[in-house]
Amino acid sequence: MLLVLCVDLDDDLGRKTGVETPVIGRDAVESAAVALAETDPEDSDVNVLFEGIHIYDEVDDEAVEVAAVTGVDGNDVAANRAVGEEVDQVLASLSSGEDVRALLVTDGAQDESVVPVIRSRIHIDGVRRVVVRQSQDLESMYYTIKQVLDDPETRGTILVPLGILLLIYPLAIVADSLELPGSSLGIISGLLGLYILARGLGAEQTLDAAVERVRSGLFGGRVTLITYVVAAALLVIGGVSGVQTLEQANRSSVLDVLAALVYGSIQWFAAAGVTSSLGHVTDEYLDGRFEWRFLNAPFYVLAIAVVLHGVSAYFLFEGVGISYLAITLTGGTLLGLGSTLAFAVAETRFGRAEPA
Repeated sequence: MLLVLCVDLDDDLGRKTGVETPVIGRDAVESAAVALAETDPEDSDVNVLFEGIHIYDEVDDEAVEVAAVTGVDGNDVAANRAVGEEVDQVLASLSSGEDVRALLVTDGAQDESVVPVIRSRIHIDGVRRVVVRQSQDLESMYYTIKQVLDDPETRGTILVPLGILLLIYPLAIVADSLELPGSSLGIISGLLGLYILARGLGAEQTLDAAVERVRSGLFGGRVTLITYVVAAALLVIGGVSGVQTLEQANRSSVLDVLAALVYGSIQWFAAAGVTSSLGHVTDEYLDGRFEWRFLNAPFYVLAIAVVLHGVSAYFLFEGVGISYLAITLTGGTLLGLGSTLAFAVAETRFGRAEPA
């Protein structure tokens, strides 16, 4: 017996028409195809159903049945499982005692991904992929392009870079007429390159997520929003201070340059790290997730700062001896170990602190 099996992996038939699946029998499949065509004439699954009926009508020299099975939308694993279950229902409904063979009818490679699932239940004679002839015509090409450009995401991906590219030449003419510097064209091209690079790397999603975090921080009373801004300002000040120290030191070797940059900026960087870590600890406490070990962060920052300050001073200034270096190394180590031990004991004795 030949079973003509129409496959709709994303369940357009069920979602758009409300028809219960699996659909078994020529009349039932025809009614389902008409219902889908009336609901969405552009759906390619309409052609799959009518192709299944066409094959059913052509085969007249042996027992034949036609059926339509569907999966679910949005999850390939769940869709394959749903198709397998509906194929089991179709096979159970067939009263023929003959060996059943299947001819699959699909509209593309996505639906054909379910072939191994069906093959595990029934022998497959072949797969018929339905392709609409009109899609090769110029009229259909125009319609397809129109449909693609109606999509907002596609417009942002294709039309915006194309529009910027077309604007480069007139903007260059305007810059020339206004006697602007010749680098204006390079600036425009650079901005276009940055935009395309950002689109390619998906940076707009990262930017949207950052904006959402800032918005939720403003309305949620997040202390870290303020401390991060302060920490960023301290980092900038630290960078400037490091450069000034380098200019005053007037050193040329790589080691001396690094030592001067670290020595001039380390105190500001340490202040930034302590500020941001205290803001994070405060938010954790307010959210009821505070743990004593979180307080290690500012002490670790201070310990690292003490060590780097001692090392950079030792290499930068001739008057700093090995004893000062030893004191800073020992002090930074003891500060880190002491904070770790102290907060571990506090964690053991008092457990997690609860917000007031």
